[in-house]
Amino acid sequence: MAEDWQQGGFGLYVHWPFCESKCPYCDFNSHVARDRVDHPRWAAAFRREIARLGAETPGRVLNSIFFGGGTPSLMQPETVAAVIEAAQEHWVFANDIEITLEANPGSVEAGRFAGYRDAGVNRVSLGVQALDDDALRRLGRLHNVAEARAAHDIARRQFERISFDLIYARQGQDLAAWRKELTEALAMAADHLSLYQLTIEPGTAFGQRFARGQLRGLPDEDLSADMYQLTQELCAAKGLPRYEVSNHARKGAESRHNLIYWRYGDYAGIGPGAHGRLTVTGTRQATECHSSPGLWLAAAENGSGEVPRHPIPAEEQATEYLMMCLRLTEPLDVDRFNAMSPLRLNLRSRRILAESGMIHDEGHEISVSDSGVLVLNAIIAELLAD
Repeated sequence: MAEDWQQGGFGLYVHWPFCESKCPYCDFNSHVARDRVDHPRWAAAFRREIARLGAETPGRVLNSIFFGGGTPSLMQPETVAAVIEAAQEHWVFANDIEITLEANPGSVEAGRFAGYRDAGVNRVSLGVQALDDDALRRLGRLHNVAEARAAHDIARRQFERISFDLIYARQGQDLAAWRKELTEALAMAADHLSLYQLTIEPGTAFGQRFARGQLRGLPDEDLSADMYQLTQELCAAKGLPRYEVSNHARKGAESRHNLIYWRYGDYAGIGPGAHGRLTVTGTRQATECHSSPGLWLAAAENGSGEVPRHPIPAEEQATEYLMMCLRLTEPLDVDRFNAMSPLRLNLRSRRILAESGMIHDEGHEISVSDSGVLVLNAIIAELLAD
């Protein structure tokens, strides 16, 4: 009998925690590497973790590998190759396996692209973040626009598939400026764009400045909504429609790894702070690794880099599936949701949301409309209401 995770696929996430500097908006588990990183030691630890997880999930087809961070483009190509080789030893690679590496568009990182390609990487995701030098400085980025464009051009020569990120709704940005910037980005002809509104997260440098009233000039909700709508229009017109709240792609170029998350598949997570979802002996488990790089490295070398796991209750699984899948333009499978737990979607809310145009409800399938995406959290709360 097929297990639920198989409807979403199986991936491997590898977290590289080191950066050259900490961006003021970043709340990821990243650490400035002030000392030389022992790459062979880290490669050996990654291999041990893959062997441990592979023994729990033998014979699985691996659909994707994703190197995230931190700044994975600070990894030596040999370290990347060691991870890919270990994964191939313990799982069966899908014929169309996607192997993505996040990269900063600085000249040093771009110089490693050929090495990553030779190691087995077939997709790169560039952290461009802005096509405006002043905005890049405000965001704490170490590259400029010229370097970003150069790295993009190098990536296009080395990889069949590339993506890059932009952050909008930034300080002092208006609708005309975002139109100009996004138009320039679309002309760069990537097959995938991740377009995020700036979010002020607690615990970040931006979060601290915002709390002190020192982060001025941020767009209000109405302007942010207008920017989001403009994003949908421009991307769709260029053949990169939204397939997830913040992600746009040409047909067939969607991120296969991220689709595993959004379709609620299984994924193994290794590296400091990495999370995972693994179905073992019929039970879906939440996994999490030690967040401190030093602690994770020592623990991985001595048995396991994970903190103790916990099984995910049935109702929590159904809720997670709902929250992840409704981010997509493809519909949620109501029968699958019902099979996960006794939890049921609120029928009255479904009717009201459908009548108001917030969702498309076909009975066995539900998806969120373009207007509904702007209030997605409220829609989820209504659907789960008692």
